[in-house]
Amino acid sequence: MNIYIRELRAHKRSSIIWCISMFLLIAAAMTKYSAALGAGAGSFNEIMAQMPKSLQNLLGVGVFDLSNVLDYFGVLFIYLALMGGVHAVMLGAGIISKEERDKTAEFLMVKPISRTRIISAKLLAAATIIFIFNIVTWLSSYIMLLKYSTGDPVTQGLAKLMVSLLAVQVLFLSIGTVFAAIISNNKRSLAASTGLLLMMFIMYVIVDISEKVQFLKFLTIFKYFDAKVILKGNYDAVYAVISAAILLLNLYATYHFYKRRDLKI
Repeated sequence: MNIYIRELRAHKRSSIIWCISMFLLIAAAMTKYSAALGAGAGSFNEIMAQMPKSLQNLLGVGVFDLSNVLDYFGVLFIYLALMGGVHAVMLGAGIISKEERDKTAEFLMVKPISRTRIISAKLLAAATIIFIFNIVTWLSSYIMLLKYSTGDPVTQGLAKLMVSLLAVQVLFLSIGTVFAAIISNNKRSLAASTGLLLMMFIMYVIVDISEKVQFLKFLTIFKYFDAKVILKGNYDAVYAVISAAILLLNLYATYHFYKRRDLKI
């Protein structure tokens, strides 16, 4: 039995739905950009400048030139990262605990396959799914950026953002798997992992609107790959080190707790 292929087939329908949803989100957002430019590029920035200072900080006003299609896309990136993170964390939690949820754990465990091999195959399948999701997002974004671009270069900046998105996906995937490995109840593990994601998103927003809580930026993955930093070339390598440490720790915890817990069959 090829667990890897089995997992890809099991998630085929949901993956297609997620990919279509991401494409529609990008298309809708870029349509709004086209409509806003219809009023004139200068007026677009002027309207944004009239917003409250906290909202300007969140949207990157003063950092991004919102008449530039790539900078406008940079404003949207946090929402793409949020959607990609939700998909990844749900996938990570579900792909680990689905056997118990679907009452197929007994069928899987009687096979002459170690738990290490099972978890490795599941993780590889999950990684493949989020990579496909990322490629679809990349292509969709590239097509839309070219459609609305007025000659501004977009390829290099978009590549940086999509690599960052993939990093966000991988990290939240690992968070989902570790919660599923620790908490045997599928609904509770999913609630805990998605709750942590939403908490990190709220912290991202708080850090952007208030200068008094900048220490929180080290506690939210969304800040590790902030478009305002990625596109403007001021990325701090410490975030990459923290990200690598989180990933390795989560992978170790996933294997450790999954191999030792009693499965409900």
